[in-house]
Amino acid sequence: MTYIENIFLCMVSPLLVAALCMGRRHLRFFLFCIVGMGVCLLSAYVNTFVAALYQTTAFHATVEIAPVVEEVMKLLPLMFYLFVFEPKPDEIKNAVLTLAAGFATFENVCYLTENGAADFDLLLIRGISTGALHIFCGIFIGFGLAYIFRQRAIAITGMVGLLGACGVFHAIFNLLISADGIWRWMGYLFPSGMIIVLVSGWHLMVKLNHMK
Repeated sequence: MTYIENIFLCMVSPLLVAALCMGRRHLRFFLFCIVGMGVCLLSAYVNTFVAALYQTTAFHATVEIAPVVEEVMKLLPLMFYLFVFEPKPDEIKNAVLTLAAGFATFENVCYLTENGAADFDLLLIRGISTGALHIFCGIFIGFGLAYIFRQRAIAITGMVGLLGACGVFHAIFNLLISADGIWRWMGYLFPSGMIIVLVSGWHLMVKLNHMK
C-alpha cells in the first residue's frame, strides 16, 4: 500500500467516526465527502493507467485525459444516488457540492505530498482555484441534474451535455495553469469567475420567473 492510500485512510477515519457520532441526520454529508475523496483516489489510478496505455506525456495526460476521467468518475456515484434513491432537487445539489468538496480536498492533499508545502502563497492560490473548479463543476452538474430529472425526455442527452461542458471547463483550467506568466494567473481566476457568472445568472433567472 502506497503513502497516498495511507493518507486517504487517515483522512477518512475521523470522518467515519464523526458520522457515527452525529447520527443519521448528518450521515449523508459525511458519506458524500468520503465518496468524493475515494473518487479522487480512483481517478488517479485510472489517469495513470490510461496515460500508460496511450504512452502520452504528462502535459497531454493533464489536459486531455484527466478532465474526462475525473468528471466521469465524479458523475458515476451521483448516477447511482439518483437512480436508486430518487432524491429531491435540493438533495441533488447538496450531494454534488459535498462530493466535489471532498474530491478537491483530497486532490489538494495529493498535490502537497508530491510538491511539498514550502511555497505557502502558491499553495493557497492553487488550493482555492482547484476547490473553486470542482465546486463550479458541482454547481453546474447539480443544478443541471435537478432540472433534467424533471424532464425525463432529455435525461440522457442532458447528462451527456453536462458532462461534456464540465470536461471542457476542466480542460481549460488545466491548460491555463500549465502555462507560464499571465495565462497561469488567468487559470487560477477562471473557476472563481465562472462561479460568479453561473450564480448571478441563476439568480437572474429566478427573479425573471418571479416577475412573470
